[in-house]
Amino acid sequence: MIRHLLLIEFRPTVDAAQIAAVKTLFETIPEKIEGIVAVEWGLNDSPEGLNKQFTHAVFMTFADEAARTNYLPHPAHEALKQVFVPLLNDIVVFDYSL
Repeated sequence: MIRHLLLIEFRPTVDAAQIAAVKTLFETIPEKIEGIVAVEWGLNDSPEGLNKQFTHAVFMTFADEAARTNYLPHPAHEALKQVFVPLLNDIVVFDYSL
């Protein structure tokens, strides 16, 4: 199993409707790409103030390396990126295996 964590900082001009559209794209991607076990979307609510301007997170679980390999160039992932990437100010992508 592989975990794929995104920490997201949207541009200041991005509105709630745009963020909601991105959330929907992420939450529906397991229906489009085989091997994605789960997707979670979260808004930072830590009281510690250590998020360094990152406000949202996406936590994806892939069944295995083959699933992640399939996801990266997949047309559904490319379509998601076409909407998502222009809205970003910064992002951290961190993967690890279980």
